[in-house]
Amino acid sequence: MIVRRDVLKGLAASGAAACLPGRPSPSAAAAAPAEIARIGAVAEKAGITFGTAFDRSALDNPDYARLIATHARVLTTDYSLKFGPLRGDGLTADFTWTDRMMDFGEKAGIPVRGHALIWNEGNPTWLAKLSSERRAYWLDRHITEVMDRYWGRMHSWDVVNEPFWPGHGHKGGFRGGPWFDAMGPDYIYRAFARAHRVEPNARLVLNEAFTEAATPLGLEVRQNLLRLVDEIKSRGLRLDAVGLQGHIRDMNPFDPDGWRKFLGELAARDVEIWITEMDVDDRLFKGTTAERDARCAEVWRAMLDIALDQPKVTTVITWELADRFSSYVDEYGPTTRPLLFDEHLKPKPSYHAVIAALEARRRR
Repeated sequence: MIVRRDVLKGLAASGAAACLPGRPSPSAAAAAPAEIARIGAVAEKAGITFGTAFDRSALDNPDYARLIATHARVLTTDYSLKFGPLRGDGLTADFTWTDRMMDFGEKAGIPVRGHALIWNEGNPTWLAKLSSERRAYWLDRHITEVMDRYWGRMHSWDVVNEPFWPGHGHKGGFRGGPWFDAMGPDYIYRAFARAHRVEPNARLVLNEAFTEAATPLGLEVRQNLLRLVDEIKSRGLRLDAVGLQGHIRDMNPFDPDGWRKFLGELAARDVEIWITEMDVDDRLFKGTTAERDARCAEVWRAMLDIALDQPKVTTVITWELADRFSSYVDEYGPTTRPLLFDEHLKPKPSYHAVIAALEARRRR
């Protein structure tokens, strides 16, 4: 996970821009009734699956668990299912937390997504010390063991996460790391082939960041991602959806026109498009808490208006649901406000922006 040109740059520069045309004003959001709509139910009427990432915090906080169960229709494992957390202490995977997370989802009646089988970041040091042959062995073994354990129980799998980081200097803009260093881009095709072999009916997803921005990084990742989708499909490998993360922050400002065009290009590849990790960093904006919340809500609405105008977009997932459970808290402290509910689990203007965007989709 790594957290649009004209809209956001202008908003960030002024810190107090007026709401975008057709957007609810902050005062209208504040006047919303105390009984709020369930996001997942509103999304379902619009033909969209709404969900959130969750992790150990949801298991340890009953109030947050209730908030998630109220609003989400799909859950993504945030951290605990990745290779590093599962195998950081040795070769044997520790499924204690992920078993509890699966139990949580099943008891709540909410399907769980597996994130992420293979990623070139966040891996234990022992993996990089292995030979290329042994790393290929571990790619196969890890995918097999994890998918076998939850066979038939997962909504979908992020098979490969964030394959691109041009800054590493590899041809094709690929992200370096233990898997790429051992196998080059073939690790991607190997991972999708193995995942399909283990569970032929599982929905398989390629997940990537940065495409929302017209920065040099975002523009390059867009083109690289389109080429990779073409290559995966040309090899006859199963690819059900492409996940676009949607972390909006200073390094990744929103480019509305370019992103709309990119979504169309991706949709032409005949894959579903999922927004998989959306949040908006309020540190983009100056002003009071209320002013920053209002600017964030405008970005949520602008981004979702474009996404939901594309028929191939079927799923919207936030990266956690309430501010104090965001990973930004670890980076920037407890005052950061990137999500739909505040530190007291109360709805923010961004919540109302999401509801409005879903309602607009339903009426189209």
